[in-house]
Amino acid sequence: MRIRVKVKPNAKKEEIKKIEEDYYEVRVTVVPEKGKANKKVIEVLSKYFKVPKSRISLVRGETSREKVFEISQD
Repeated sequence: MRIRVKVKPNAKKEEIKKIEEDYYEVRVTVVPEKGKANKKVIEVLSKYFKVPKSRISLVRGETSREKVFEISQD
């Protein structure tokens, strides 16, 4: 399953909000440098979808706030 994610780094608290069927807004408390925010987004998504972090991969948008993630649910 592929989802689009709008990332909001430097937020006061971590949260995830479903905007559309495959579009989410994820707020993380870390700064967007050296991939830290991307790793945190994967952590938040893994808790939300109840899948291991290893099943979530960043497909597109490594340096953008608009990202596409692939979540494999076997």
